Amino acid sequence: MKYSELFGKATKSELKEDLSANAKYLIKGGFVDQLMSGSYTLLPLGFRVVKKIEQIIREEMNKTGAQELLMPLLHPKDVWNETGRWDSAKEVMYQFKKDDKEFALSFTHEEIVLDLIRKHAFAYKDFPIKIYHFSTKFRNELRAKSGLLRGREFLMKDLYSLHISEKDLDKYYWEIADSYIKIFKKLGLDAKITEAAGGVFTDEHTHEFQVLCDSGEDIVFYCEKCDFCQNKEIATVQDNDNCPKCPSTSSGQVGKIKSGNSIEVGNIFKFGTFYSKKMNVYFMDEKGEKQLPYFASYGIGLTRLMGILAEMFHDGKGIIWPKVVAPFRVHLISIGKNADELYEKLKKDEVEVLYDDRDVSPGEKFADADLIGIPVRLVVSEKTLRQSSGQAGEQIEYKERISEEKILLNYEQILNKIKKN
Repeated sequence: MKYSELFGKATKSELKEDLSANAKYLIKGGFVDQLMSGSYTLLPLGFRVVKKIEQIIREEMNKTGAQELLMPLLHPKDVWNETGRWDSAKEVMYQFKKDDKEFALSFTHEEIVLDLIRKHAFAYKDFPIKIYHFSTKFRNELRAKSGLLRGREFLMKDLYSLHISEKDLDKYYWEIADSYIKIFKKLGLDAKITEAAGGVFTDEHTHEFQVLCDSGEDIVFYCEKCDFCQNKEIATVQDNDNCPKCPSTSSGQVGKIKSGNSIEVGNIFKFGTFYSKKMNVYFMDEKGEKQLPYFASYGIGLTRLMGILAEMFHDGKGIIWPKVVAPFRVHLISIGKNADELYEKLKKDEVEVLYDDRDVSPGEKFADADLIGIPVRLVVSEKTLRQSSGQAGEQIEYKERISEEKILLNYEQILNKIKKN
């Protein structure tokens, strides 16, 4: 992609000082545009990042045997009335009336999934059922702030599973927990499985995936040695307590509890048969008797994840994208010399490249490259040509976003370095 042709470039306009880091850099870098508080357009650069996050999640969900589909966003009142959530969740739902009928915009899909199941699954042989989709969610967030971390409209992956036994549900529940940890590790995030409240979803305790971050709005209590972690909202421990989960040692030493600010990157919920019973979802067991399936749901916000990555991985110049989700692999800059030939070679060798071919100052090109945060920057200029005089092949300046080191390499060296990393 030539930067001169890209829709939604880096902006030089000043933003409000109280913006969170992710909002500041995603807006200035040309990744998103804010329509209103809590509602953003994904510009082409941001869309590329989200699609890469989506594919990482999709691959891990498919490994568990889950099947992808797509469910409606407009829901009739009667399906929400079956569980009582039309009234109990009205504060978070967008509800409206049209032609004497009442509807809601999706803030989640538990009721819609169960309505689907009771139409298509009738016998124990149809279970377990594991279905997911990527779709927009609408939530009446009273404090729509912190950029993409707290929105009223956002993209989400939500998975739902139904099982013929609680044992089978528990097995899959923790399989998904492991899959979530793998997803977050691929993104460079060290997530803690955290016991938490169920909010408008369930009265039972659930599990969040929290990443420690100074700017996070949540507070968690965690063990310095083991994987114990609780959200402050339900915590039974305090700072400096002995960890209740650590096994005792011969010396009697256990891990100490610490607290920290954190950001939620995902969550999983077990509902048992509560929703199945309310919506009259049954299956016939091996004896021909009606049974209630056990139900669970699992969520990851895609646009929220993009915001979290920008919030976690940046410096004073801009974003530092993990390689797996960066909008492009290489940011090519030409200074006083045409780099079209190199651009075409990179594309031919299947390297995703953003080529800054604009007629602007070198300083502006370098500043925009740092702001956008693509992993590798390549510079072609008269200076690099002079420095490479006498070398075998044209030399190109190579620099990684995470480093200040600049080195001269020929094309084959650069290609090998990019492919290797």
